[in-house]
This record gives sequence, C-alpha cells and structure tokens, in this order.
Amino acid sequence: MKWKRSERLVDMTQYLMEHPHKLIPLTFFATLYQSAKSSISEDLTIIKATFEERGRGLLITVPGAAGGVKFIPTMTGKDVKEITAELMEQLSKSERLLPGGYLYMTDLLGNPSLMNKVGKIFASAFAHEKIDAIMTVATKGISIAHAIARHLNVPVVVVRRDSKVTEGPTVSINYVSGSARRIQTMVLSKRSMEKGQRVLITDDFMKVGGTINGMKSLLEEFNCELAGIAVLVEAEHEGEQLVDDYLSLIKLHEVNEKDGTIALAEGNYFEKGGNLNESSNNN
Repeated sequence: MKWKRSERLVDMTQYLMEHPHKLIPLTFFATLYQSAKSSISEDLTIIKATFEERGRGLLITVPGAAGGVKFIPTMTGKDVKEITAELMEQLSKSERLLPGGYLYMTDLLGNPSLMNKVGKIFASAFAHEKIDAIMTVATKGISIAHAIARHLNVPVVVVRRDSKVTEGPTVSINYVSGSARRIQTMVLSKRSMEKGQRVLITDDFMKVGGTINGMKSLLEEFNCELAGIAVLVEAEHEGEQLVDDYLSLIKLHEVNEKDGTIALAEGNYFEKGGNLNESSNNN
C-alpha cells in the first residue's frame, strides 16, 4: 500500500512522540511507508519545523550509516509557568492542610493529564543528560516517576519500605528521616539496576531531604551514579537541609493551620533548569 504524504505525516508524528529519545533510522520509515528516503527526509523537515514552532520538542538528526532521527520532548518556559501556576492554585486551597505542615496531594498525583505535564517539565530539564532509570520511593512518587520516564523513555525503579517476596533478593539500608530524625529502612531488589547506571531520583514532597538522601545511599550500594533530583514540592525549612543540588517546581513557604493559609512560590526550576533550550525559555 502506498501512503499519502498526509497519512505519513500523521503516523510518523505519532510514532516519534511515542518513542522519545530513541534513534530511528530513516530506512525504518522508508520501509514502513514504502517511500524513498528523500521523501521521508522532506516529511521529517515538516515535522521538525512544527515541533519547534509549537514548542513540542526537538527533532535531532544523527548523520552517518548508523544515524537517523530522535525526538526530544521539551516544553516552553511559558507552558511551564502556566502549569506551575495551575498547580499552585490547586495546592493553595485551605482544605489541603494536613497536620505537620504537609499538603494533601493525592488527587493531583492521581491526575494522569496533570502528571503527564509535570513529567514532561522535568524530562525537558534533563533532556540532554544521560539517564538510564528513574528512581522513587513507594508510593506517592510513583506517578511522577512514570510520567518523567515516559518522556525520557527509560524504566522506573521503585524503592520500598519493606521487603516483598515478589522482589527476590534485596538490598536494604537504614537512613535518617528528615524532620522526625528517626531511623528508617529502604529496600530495593537486586535486579532493579545494573552497575554504572545513571539514575534520576524524584519525589512528590521534600521537607528536609532524608528520603532522597536514603535513595542516594542506595545508588552507592548498587555502584550507580546520581544523574539529578526532581521534586514536585519542596518545603522551606529553617534547619539543616540534607539535599542541596535538586530541582523543585513549587516551594511551600509557610503553612498557617490556625488561619488556614498556605503560602506558595515557584521552585528553583526556573533558576536551575538550565538544560531547557534557550528558545523555550524565551517563549
């Protein structure tokens, strides 16, 4: 069957967006659509221009016999600010207040459309880093981890608080929880990661950084390298902060349980998310 150009453009765009960060040879598309490589190149030029004009991402061409094209999802600075503002509006509602200065976020973390946007935001910031896996701790960070992983096209590694029979042999560590200063345990299956992998750690909420510090220690046990840390909400803390180098989308400044008020601000993503391409930041 001979494909029309309009049909090729639609199908090719969908394929590229479903396989981000994957190098796809031109011969793959040429064979799939029974078209000459020159026609496929022209199609890709149209798709590339549309992606960049709409701020959807970049289409990178890798020359040579082993080359091809690779779609890199990105997000414009304007879109990031709009999504952050939407999250802050939702999180600032007084009914979200929980004892201890925490916020109820489960409904937002369970919103697939919203989490997909959050995942793309963080994936954009780490788009040019070599990342082999996304690590989080069960359970609330899982939706964010999968959202980021989808846009980076890498697997998710879930750390648990206790060992499960279905995990097989495990590695466990003790760590000090941040604000409570209690000794807690983290467990990870030995089959979860391979030596030398670069791993992006993520979590939904960071107060002092004890949980993230624990995950960093697990990486050392597996001889893996930390590629970065992405946090949805960080809480401003007067005492010692256990984690320094991280990206946060939202900062929780203050919670007044008596007045029912929540003071939020943009996180450090807008200062440190330097891997976003310049054109995206200027949009």
